[in-house]
Amino acid sequence: MAGIGLFRIFDPKVRRHLISDEGEVVIDEVRQHWVVFTVPMLEVVLATALLVALVTDSIGGTQVVLAIVLILLMHAFWQFLTHHRDRFVVTNMRVMRIRGVFSQTVATTPIARVLDITLQKPIVGRIFGYGHFVFESAAQDQGFREIRWVSRPDDRDLTIQRVIQRTGLRASASVDVVQGDDDSDDDGTGPIGMDSAQEVTTTVAPAQTHQAQSRPVAGSGSKSIFNSERGNWTDEDRD
Repeated sequence: MAGIGLFRIFDPKVRRHLISDEGEVVIDEVRQHWVVFTVPMLEVVLATALLVALVTDSIGGTQVVLAIVLILLMHAFWQFLTHHRDRFVVTNMRVMRIRGVFSQTVATTPIARVLDITLQKPIVGRIFGYGHFVFESAAQDQGFREIRWVSRPDDRDLTIQRVIQRTGLRASASVDVVQGDDDSDDDGTGPIGMDSAQEVTTTVAPAQTHQAQSRPVAGSGSKSIFNSERGNWTDEDRD
């Protein structure tokens, strides 16, 4: 119980970094896999064995042994805290990485800036259930280039992909709201039954009419800058 309370004291307290007034919530808080605590646990076991040997007088050099035990325990405790406070957090708005024991580093980037994710699962990782994430994004220099020792990597990868997709759909829906569309179609381009080319034609039509009224007609020939059937901008008359 004392150990649990100690780890709570050193918990990074992720939720204090959330933008609560904007509706930000934690989707997934990723702690490092238990395999990272293997070396600190072995150090504790070795220190315990040395203490037992020292008490039973099976070895000499009391001061040297005590110094070795102290160093092993301090290093193990430091490694525990370092791995315990290293968190990768996925919210409905962004991704964060929080790490550090005494001095804390908080790196954040919007979820929409995450471009590609590579999931690496070594043979040992497939056996024990961990993997490494490699992010290709505009935030590589902020500590998101590689997130190692992720437990249940397949589930975490699907979670991140879902958040990215839903964020993209919400962004498309926001464009429809700004343009005054009342549709609920999935592509976010305009009212149901209208393709993107027709919508752009409808949007730019008043501007083209205004331009036609404000300048004289040079001749009977017409110049089309938008081809509604192809859905892209063209310039048919360059003479």
